[in-house]
Amino acid sequence: MSYYFAIIGTQDNPLFEYEFGTAKQGGDGVARFPEQARHMNQFIVHSSLDIVEEVQWAQGQIPNGSSDVKFLLLHAPSQPSTANTSRASTSIAANPTSPQTEEAIKQFFTEVYENWVKTIMSPFYHVNMEVKSPVFRSRVAALGKKYL
Repeated sequence: MSYYFAIIGTQDNPLFEYEFGTAKQGGDGVARFPEQARHMNQFIVHSSLDIVEEVQWAQGQIPNGSSDVKFLLLHAPSQPSTANTSRASTSIAANPTSPQTEEAIKQFFTEVYENWVKTIMSPFYHVNMEVKSPVFRSRVAALGKKYL
């Protein structure tokens, strides 16, 4: 399974982007997005944000609390699913709505957020500035291996 993780700033600009693959179930940790679809990741993430903002304005509230910076995780299955493969649909890793997967993603986001706060507390960081810290990138990579 391949993942695309992005942190989007208040001006809808990407502050941090990282692609990685699953390290679970024998994965090597390398993202395997098809080359034709790789450029669509940013588009999908921003389209998702548009939907969240529409819901926010329609209901008058943000579904998961108030936030100026958005954390998004896009995932793609390691192999395209077909009607003949019932085994892939029963795998925990292939089911993004399973309680185990939801808990792993929740833990991933919680720990990434903690590291994000530590990173932006630096006196050298300015609002809406892209984060290029190799330390932050390595921590996100380690959390991806640990949870996803």
